[in-house]
Amino acid sequence: MSISDDQQCEDQAKGPRQLEADIEAAQAGHIAAAFLAAIVESSDDAIVSKSLSGVITTWNKGAERLFGYAANEAIGKPITIVIPPDRLDEEPAILARIQAGERVDHFETIRRRKDGSLIDISLTISPIRDGNGEIIGASKIARDISERKRAAEHQELLLREMHHRVKNLFAITGSIITLAARTAKTTTDLASGLKGRLMALSRAHEMTLPSLNAEAATGTPQTTLFRLLSNILAPYEREGATRWKLTGDDIDVSGNKITNFALLFHEFATNAAKYGALSVEEGKLDIAVTAKGEILEIVWLESNGPQHSTSETRSIGFGSRLEQIIGKSLGVDISREWMPNGLSIRLSVPRGAISDSSGR
Repeated sequence: MSISDDQQCEDQAKGPRQLEADIEAAQAGHIAAAFLAAIVESSDDAIVSKSLSGVITTWNKGAERLFGYAANEAIGKPITIVIPPDRLDEEPAILARIQAGERVDHFETIRRRKDGSLIDISLTISPIRDGNGEIIGASKIARDISERKRAAEHQELLLREMHHRVKNLFAITGSIITLAARTAKTTTDLASGLKGRLMALSRAHEMTLPSLNAEAATGTPQTTLFRLLSNILAPYEREGATRWKLTGDDIDVSGNKITNFALLFHEFATNAAKYGALSVEEGKLDIAVTAKGEILEIVWLESNGPQHSTSETRSIGFGSRLEQIIGKSLGVDISREWMPNGLSIRLSVPRGAISDSSGR
């Protein structure tokens, strides 16, 4: 009697109900298998199986999208087609763990697409067993984590930048206090001088904060020279009277350059408010900016101010020392010309000292 005859006799020996139950069980198994296959095929993740020798045996649509190989290009090929040369030592270690019956969870690594580009992925790898429980291969689920990695790297960069800025602010504050303490004649002078300069630092720091959001990624400048000057001179505005004016070429000011320029122009504005054009109602301040190649020329012109001797000089105080320190560190040439009722300050600024870009 043949095998088919044996099977037929066996089926006939079963009762109708048992036979019906076996058919339903087989159909349910086929439906479950088809359902599972549909899930695997429609998954956004790359789901791949391979033999214990590292040969690809299945390759879903997610793997095609992630790695760029069609199923007919990948199946039958070694899994090393997606492993960069410097990561080839990972495969033997993974296979050894699979053969030992271990599961590898969320292993972050780098793989290579068909076009040669690299991609950050997270791998979960499980043993595949046959009906007898023997391990015959491995299944891999690979997930693209490139965006997550970039977000984490960007966050780390921002934290490092914030740490650097806070350290710089403390260092600058310490220098301001030390210099002020040497030159202040009274505690009132010390307090008022420190308050004004620390407020200037605060305004400068606020203008660097946009680099903590998407502007840092897009390369958008943190501020411009005119915006910086406007913030510094805003306290000297009077209702119904335009006391200062900005003309000429605006230019981007890079985030790491803002603090020094804020302090420098704050000193000019403070002196103008104490002794110069901003100390009287009719005083005027004109600031003209001219870009000449790699040099930026800035003219700070005070007019209609108090009468001064054309040969007037002032003692070297805190502001003058701070100006010298900042001018030297930035490579800025600063010259003054006193006039009977005003002051002209000319600055020759290398473009690289104020902006990392080519300007407007």
